Amino acid sequence: MLTVLFTSDYEIHGNGEGCPRELMVEPTDRMLAQFERYGARLTLMADVAEILKFKEYRDQVGRDDCHYGAIVDQLRGAVRRGHDVQLHLHASYFNSRYEQGRWQQDWSEYNFAALEAERLNQIVRLGKDYLETLLRPVWPAYECFVFRAANWAVSPSQNVVRALVANGIRIDTSVFKYGRRQGRVNFDYTTACSNLKPWRVDERDICREDPDGRLLEVPIYAERRRLGAFLTLQRLYRAVLSWRHRFSDAPAKGSPQPPPARRAGGGPGRLVRLALGWHAWKADFNQCTGRQLIRALERAERSVASTAAGRDVPFVLIGHSKLFTRFNQRSLEPFLEFVAARPERFRFGVFGDVAAAGWCEHGGGQVAERAEGVGHG
Repeated sequence: MLTVLFTSDYEIHGNGEGCPRELMVEPTDRMLAQFERYGARLTLMADVAEILKFKEYRDQVGRDDCHYGAIVDQLRGAVRRGHDVQLHLHASYFNSRYEQGRWQQDWSEYNFAALEAERLNQIVRLGKDYLETLLRPVWPAYECFVFRAANWAVSPSQNVVRALVANGIRIDTSVFKYGRRQGRVNFDYTTACSNLKPWRVDERDICREDPDGRLLEVPIYAERRRLGAFLTLQRLYRAVLSWRHRFSDAPAKGSPQPPPARRAGGGPGRLVRLALGWHAWKADFNQCTGRQLIRALERAERSVASTAAGRDVPFVLIGHSKLFTRFNQRSLEPFLEFVAARPERFRFGVFGDVAAAGWCEHGGGQVAERAEGVGHG
């Protein structure tokens, strides 16, 4: 059986622009309501670095312009209703300041995986402590034990894995097989163990398996696809939004330039490679249609039919609250209906169910048991 895990990165635009209520709170309210109609559960990957800056701004100026109170209420309400909240970090926000309508970030900390070991340990601990302090009054058994890096940047791996393990993080969900980046961050996940099944990581290379590894990688589901698979209206919307909120070439006075977005090879040759090459197609519920996701889920089901060793296998989808439009909401309906109508083949879950299925050393039964009846209270 496949366990369908919806994860949503809970954040504003990457260049520091945008209203948290419009980009985080309002779309997530709609997402939670839609999922609950089908018994689905959502894991909010909360960018604690941003959220802490919103709190700091409120405390300093005496106005909640960044809607910190609404964010806190939403995260607590989500957990109370049977959903989950886990850790996401855009480290460049920790030293940011609000100027000229946007958060001017510390670009020296943009690439999470490139940070020094001591800094990684510090900010992971800060993020975990914040979420547990915030959410345990709502659910005393809450634990922050899952992590996703900003921009999927967990390579080079050694310092990242050590920092996560040292702070009680048992699952990472940053890797997507076939993914490659060169520019503001750099990684190559083409050699990842699997596009679907979890593995215990070798701290020297998160793509490799070590049976004795202390961190479990639960990858975002991905396939190797041609460009045509990416042509959806939602992806066009994402491209337009990214252009509108691109990194500025003229930051505020005294602010450093953002790191360059280098591209390997330019000109006509790059366009040919783009058109004819293979690319990492993630199960992104913002940018894929519901019917595309259904077909991907069926392919994933066939791929594990004889190799799951009796354990439920997680099928991890990624999304972003800021991209959850009403059009996206309608497009997702067929997928939710498809999963909900086939309980003998699929179920909705959270990362606690991954632990409870035996993929982790530590049980997650409390999470799975607590979530029964989601959407009815």
